Amino acid sequence: MSKILVVEDEPQMLRGLTDNFETEGYDVDGVADGTAGLEKILAGTYDLIILDVMLPGMSGFDVLRKARERGIATPVIMLTAKGQEVDKVVGLELGADDYITKPFSLRELLARVKAVLRRADRAPDAGATMVLDDVEVDFGGYTASKSGKPLVMTPKEFEVLRYLWNHRNAVVSRDQLLTEVWGYDESISTRTVDNFIVRLRQKIEKDPSHPRHIITIHGTGYKLI
Repeated sequence: MSKILVVEDEPQMLRGLTDNFETEGYDVDGVADGTAGLEKILAGTYDLIILDVMLPGMSGFDVLRKARERGIATPVIMLTAKGQEVDKVVGLELGADDYITKPFSLRELLARVKAVLRRADRAPDAGATMVLDDVEVDFGGYTASKSGKPLVMTPKEFEVLRYLWNHRNAVVSRDQLLTEVWGYDESISTRTVDNFIVRLRQKIEKDPSHPRHIITIHGTGYKLI
């Protein structure tokens, strides 16, 4: 049975989500502010977190940032306000696995939950490693180093880099990354992928302004060589 944490400050929505997830057979905890949510995340073991952006005590962004900094790799679906594209982009860049915009249908949310849990259940490729110059990445163990020193990366950065590595020397479009890594059927923002690539270059390239490994294919996407 998958265990879900819902962090949502609207009492009616929190109660409705909790009740519906329990009806679907999930084990559910619910809290109404960001500080309590972070405490639950750090103290518990969850398979998925539903995290609102606007929360009392601590915003959903801060909760996600602090959880990722503490090494919590649990999948997160963020709830964002209608039309707040910046919320979606920031959440994804901080390491969220998906987002859904309010108001949303329960059917759509349940579909997103099942998709994220299904991706999380995929067995890691324990033997998958990448070596580029002085950078070594163990995708199975989610660890990386550069010149022998630990390299801090978010779970989503590992997944983007893993996808590029698995398709090295081939052109990968932005839409491919959003579909295969985040599970979207269509792109929400090419800027999301571009920002991830910029950050990956800063971490693995010797000279990020003149990359040797993650190359831009203008008008199409990227190639890892």
